[in-house]
Amino acid sequence: MIFIGRAWQHLFWDAPYRSFFWDESLLQPIIEGVFNTPWQEYATSPRTDTYIQNGIRINGILYLLAGLSALMIHKNNLKWLRVPLFLGACSLVLLTVLLTKEKFYHTAQFFEHSIQFGLPFIFLYSYSKKLQYERLVLILKVLIAFTFFSHGLYAFGFYPVPGKFVDMVIQIFGVSESVAIQFLYLAGILDFILAVLIFIPRTQIYALWYAVIWGLLTALARIVANFYWDFPLQSIHQNLYEVLYRLPHGFTPLLVILMNKEYRQYQKKKAVHNGQPSS
Repeated sequence: MIFIGRAWQHLFWDAPYRSFFWDESLLQPIIEGVFNTPWQEYATSPRTDTYIQNGIRINGILYLLAGLSALMIHKNNLKWLRVPLFLGACSLVLLTVLLTKEKFYHTAQFFEHSIQFGLPFIFLYSYSKKLQYERLVLILKVLIAFTFFSHGLYAFGFYPVPGKFVDMVIQIFGVSESVAIQFLYLAGILDFILAVLIFIPRTQIYALWYAVIWGLLTALARIVANFYWDFPLQSIHQNLYEVLYRLPHGFTPLLVILMNKEYRQYQKKKAVHNGQPSS
């Protein structure tokens, strides 16, 4: 879902690579010193924009290949299909850095994408011979906690509350702007609480289920708030990719719940087999 969503974005829409390639303070010494090209000529050249656009499309193809690899991979073809998965995962990290750059290097902007850029590496780790269940679950919990806590920092108002957040609440619930901001403030506090309770054995199940529900709702909100009956297909085309790469925010905590359940059943069977009390 993450790779297909990002492939959709890169192949049909846009991505923040221009924030790097048009950064005068960063690239001017290289463009003028190494390539002997005036910055103004470089920045206004249609050829430069074409190169950037082609790079975005190539990255979209990489994400598409990574998404297909994630569906088809198994132990017999692991050697080959893990390559596009790894390259796609590295590209997601780079994309997150660029998104963070666009948001004035807010730390929360980077870690809000923890699930998105972290899951492909976890997926590859799941095929490792050194795989440990406890470590895998712990890493997944850390990714969930980082994602929701960072999201909460924006909703709470630690950073400027994104206008997109406010607009979605207004569109979906039909409330005023002040009520929408109060709703997001409360949601931010709940995100902070979740990030703590998820590591406490007695409360983790409640925190995980909340993360499932809230993660899925915030993903689906992208299309619900921006769907227009006057042009339904265009509405879906413009917004569905955002839903796709955010759905794992809800499915990842669900994965942890199912893994914990399966592990408990395994432990019970193992205890019975060894003649120990199943409790």
